[in-house]
Amino acid sequence: MHSLKRLSLGLLAATALASANLHAEGSAGQGQVSPRNFVEEASAKGIAEIETGRLALEKGTTDDVREFAQTMVEDHTAANDKLRALAQQKDLEVASDAELIAQAKALILQLRGEGSFDKAYMNNQVAAHQQTIELFEKASNAEDAEVAAFAKEMLPKLESHLKMAEQINAQLPDK
Repeated sequence: MHSLKRLSLGLLAATALASANLHAEGSAGQGQVSPRNFVEEASAKGIAEIETGRLALEKGTTDDVREFAQTMVEDHTAANDKLRALAQQKDLEVASDAELIAQAKALILQLRGEGSFDKAYMNNQVAAHQQTIELFEKASNAEDAEVAAFAKEMLPKLESHLKMAEQINAQLPDK
C-alpha cells in the first residue's frame, strides 16, 4: 500500500513539476492566464499526458487502462498539434522539456509495484485532468480571442477524459 501511495504521489509530483515554473510567473489576471503561460503550461501538460500514456500502454495490466492510455496519447497528440499551430501563429513557444518526462518515467518505474501501476496511473489521470481543466477554464476567459476559442474547444474533451478516468479509477482495487 505504501508503494501505491508513493507512486501516486510521484506521478502527481511529476505532473505538478511540469508546470510549476509557469505558475511561479503569475497570470494575466484573476481567473485568467496569459497566452504565453497558457501555451507553455498546456503543452507541458499535453506532453506529460502523452508520455505517461505511452508508459501505461507498456505497463498497464487492464484493458480499460490500456484503452484509456491509447486515447490519451491520440487526443493529447492532436491537441498539442493544434496548440503548436496556434503558438506559431502567435510567435509563442511550446514546452519541449523531455528531461522532466524522463525523470518522471524513471520515478514511476522505480516506485511501482507489479499490481499498483494501473491504480497509480488512474489516480494521476484524475488529478492531472482536474488541474488541466482549471487551466483551460482560465484560458477560456483570456483576452486573446484565439486562445480563448482554443481553450473552449478543448474543454469538453478534457471533461470527458476526467469522467472516463474517474470511472476507470473507481473500478480498480486500491491494492
